[in-house]
Amino acid sequence: MPDKSKTLFFEVPEYLASLVPYPPGKPLEELKREYGIEDPVKLASNENSLGPSPKALDTMRSAMSSLHRYPDGSGYYLKEKLARLLGVSSGEIVLGNGSNELIDFLTRVFIRPGYEAISSDPSFLVYCKMVQAVGGNNVVIPLSGYCHDLEGMSRAVTPKTRLIFLDNPNNPMGTVIHREDFDAFLEDLPDHVLVVLDEAYKEFVKTGHTPDAIEYMKQDRRIIVLRTFSKAYGLAGLRVGYGVMDREVAEYLERVRQPFNVNTMAQVGALAALDDQEYLKKTVDTVWQGMDFLTERIEELGCRVMPSETNFILVDVDRDAKSVYEKMLREGVIVRAMTAYGLPGHIRITVGLPEENLRCVEALQRVLKG
Repeated sequence: MPDKSKTLFFEVPEYLASLVPYPPGKPLEELKREYGIEDPVKLASNENSLGPSPKALDTMRSAMSSLHRYPDGSGYYLKEKLARLLGVSSGEIVLGNGSNELIDFLTRVFIRPGYEAISSDPSFLVYCKMVQAVGGNNVVIPLSGYCHDLEGMSRAVTPKTRLIFLDNPNNPMGTVIHREDFDAFLEDLPDHVLVVLDEAYKEFVKTGHTPDAIEYMKQDRRIIVLRTFSKAYGLAGLRVGYGVMDREVAEYLERVRQPFNVNTMAQVGALAALDDQEYLKKTVDTVWQGMDFLTERIEELGCRVMPSETNFILVDVDRDAKSVYEKMLREGVIVRAMTAYGLPGHIRITVGLPEENLRCVEALQRVLKG
């Protein structure tokens, strides 16, 4: 009898066969199962440890009685509220099942075999994976001084370039783009290239010298803005994000969007979260206080901590990050080894609640001491 495990009855293109799935952070439940730890701390996926706004939770509870109905397929009320807050029209907004889905839309609309997309290394892994998934070519430019090398990206543009992905702040470095550098970058950019500014961590940025992507988008049709409710708004489990862009671009993304891609709970939760700006401020304050604590205590352990404008820090542990990650798991603390990002000696730590940050530091101290 032939060995069916070695013979596929279908063909897939090489660019899909060689695509490595995105490595998600380890879930809390998995750590409980594997290690028997009853009270683990997860500081791996840049989530909001405070959780969602109480107003959002109350609104979602009230909406549960309508779950037998399909969601609002157009996301009318969420788009209208976002449009008012951002000073754009609702026709310039596209909703997604997380901002990841917007990346998928963009690559499906603008990339095809032979076309190129430019991104940085390291950067958010999903950019390259979505480009590869549609047969496009990834042009990856190493960071310069821990920041996007805008000059290098500009030199890499060819007639086949269609998209440039810039996460601002950068994940995993936590650094931001300087406005003056971005202005110079746009001046040299040909009209056939669209710039995707991913502002997943926008709410945590302290500095005033980085571009506000929405203001640039209003002045330049080449700018596409991505934002999410998964980080500062604490709605990662609902998967809701949005893109802001020229109306013509938005219309093409709507053509590939699945009906009802943003569910009812996500829409009502996001609407309520936008109304609770006091809770958003509490979240940001908690993160920045926690970041100061983590930075000071971890540097005392002899590690280098990258300055960050996000809700996470990148830590150079000066040893095998996977080993540190595994040992931290046994301490009941989930962090993220940055090996997949080309940083084998670094871990990424999400800023948590004060008690979580303390547990993380104490666990890391034990691990580093061996």
